[in-house]
Amino acid sequence: MKKLLFIFSLVFAFHSATAQPAQTGVPAQTNVPEMKYPCVDGSSRATFKIKAPEAHNVQVDICGKKWPMEKDAEGIWSVTTEPLVVGFHYYFLLIDGVPVADPSSETFFGCGKMASGIEIPEAPENAAYYTYDKSIAHGQVRECHYYSTVEQNVRRCFVYTPAGYDTDQSRRYPVLYLQHGMGEDERGWSNQGKMADIMDNQIAAGKCVPMIVVMDYGNCGYIFGTKPGERREDFGASFTPILLTDIIPYIDKTFRTKTDRDSRAMAGLSWGGHQTFETTLANLDKFAYIGAFSGAIFLPKNADIRKVYNGVFADAETFNRQVHTLFLGMGSEENMGSRQLSEKLTAAGINNIYYESPGTHHEWLTWRRCLNEFLPLIFRPAK
Repeated sequence: MKKLLFIFSLVFAFHSATAQPAQTGVPAQTNVPEMKYPCVDGSSRATFKIKAPEAHNVQVDICGKKWPMEKDAEGIWSVTTEPLVVGFHYYFLLIDGVPVADPSSETFFGCGKMASGIEIPEAPENAAYYTYDKSIAHGQVRECHYYSTVEQNVRRCFVYTPAGYDTDQSRRYPVLYLQHGMGEDERGWSNQGKMADIMDNQIAAGKCVPMIVVMDYGNCGYIFGTKPGERREDFGASFTPILLTDIIPYIDKTFRTKTDRDSRAMAGLSWGGHQTFETTLANLDKFAYIGAFSGAIFLPKNADIRKVYNGVFADAETFNRQVHTLFLGMGSEENMGSRQLSEKLTAAGINNIYYESPGTHHEWLTWRRCLNEFLPLIFRPAK
């Protein structure tokens, strides 16, 4: 009897080991609760699994690169990628050619649609600036709705208020208007961008001043070309009058803001950087700090920098007196022209700060780093 039990235990152990292989890595922090896959190993390789027994072909599409998956006898498709670049990546499952969100992942609005997302973690010391720190005070991100007189419709924005906003009713705060890029929306900076953790950590460390951050929809949440006949100069252009006519007055009325131009900044990533330049450079009576992160700022190759944007850069002395910080940043592995623009501005006598994120592309890790560099430069007393 003991011998039979021993044999049974060996068979059971073998069956368990073969039917339930050890997980290769830890669940991605972007998974929905209790989902083990996708998981990420110590070499930044990601393993994906999906049960689709009736499917004939399944792939994982990570930012355009497709990884074929293999099906086992139980109809479970799986693949382990090569090492992925650290940071946040949108991805889709391609099931018989149809892109769908992974039911095991949280969804994020990007690429003009709801997409799955996976965070490939950096070393803790590198990620500390956007990591939640339980030892410090934290602000809040509030969902707000308001009526736009320009659009004749209800709109939504998200507003970050720093720790202490509700306890000290006498204090007023400067405001940063922070914009997303093409194919994204007002949720991006909070979800993908880790904005609140970056703000909390910087404020707690004394690196930046406490401020309110407003994240609104830039009217560019689809991919350019989706709307038939739309010109590039019209893409997202409707946002500027909404910001000036509706959003700023709503924020100033609803929150304890400082309303002078020296207490107002605007920055944006990619197309949001384009919108930032279009908005601020035509309204320097309202903004004193400007930031473009991988800004989609398209100037003719041989354009005279002193003549673009209605000649705002023609008088360097006046511009430098009005704009306290002009920040340009991008990833070292992308080519958005930010370095060349910075060099042209410098040659024209325009003060600006250029930052290059090492090893990153047109992606959220670049923009987290840009925000981290930009924040200490705004709302500081002139030296």
